[in-house]
Amino acid sequence: MDVITLLKQGELTVLGRLAGSSNATLLSTVTSLDGTELKCVYKPVHGERPLWDFAEGTLAGREVGAFELIDFLGWEVIPVTVWLDEGPYGKGSVQLWVEESDDIAVVEIVATEHQPQGWLHVLTGENEAGESVSVVHQQRVDLQQIAVLDALMNNADRKAGHVLVGQGDRLWGIDHGLTFHDEPKLRTVLWGWAGERIPKALLKDIEALQENWSAIEQILDEHLAGYEIMAFQERLEELLESGTFPAPSHEWPAIPWPLF
Repeated sequence: MDVITLLKQGELTVLGRLAGSSNATLLSTVTSLDGTELKCVYKPVHGERPLWDFAEGTLAGREVGAFELIDFLGWEVIPVTVWLDEGPYGKGSVQLWVEESDDIAVVEIVATEHQPQGWLHVLTGENEAGESVSVVHQQRVDLQQIAVLDALMNNADRKAGHVLVGQGDRLWGIDHGLTFHDEPKLRTVLWGWAGERIPKALLKDIEALQENWSAIEQILDEHLAGYEIMAFQERLEELLESGTFPAPSHEWPAIPWPLF
């Protein structure tokens, strides 16, 4: 049984709530009839905290839409995420659990004068001691994929803690509930490529979204309002036309808080 089928059809058992989450984020297991078991994260719609700028009860669907989008692209940078019509606490999203590598990070806060060679600068500020520190992130293709994806999805919450390093140095982007808004809201710690050309290989990949728009529209229609799909299409066209990573805007906060 493949992972998608197991997450959709297996028996879901809630183990407990993950600390620090503003919405109900439940560590769970899903078990198949033959005893195969996987750890996962279950986010019931019922546990979503109402927000002033996102339609109520839509965050879990946005999580699923984000995965289905990258699954179409063939970019393996979001853990498998499925929609569940019935769960212990009702409908919601279920995402494969990622075991993190504790000794690896892709975003760091460092002393400004000691920026690691090859890392990209995001911003500079002061710590509690008044010392100059900088936020930096690695340069790697999978992180570029996440940055492009965030621009397309209009991700309002790409904290450093929402990029996990899993086994085998694999990168995984998580927490995509605050995405696909029709108004500009891009907030991210991955500004290191701002204004630079997007690699041709990545542009070619996202051109497939435009070339197969009917299929993409059908995917997104399961999770988004029509005006949000139209806004996504506009962002796609703008990104392909510019061919560059977006730059921070002065019209809204460009950095999520807290950073991690």
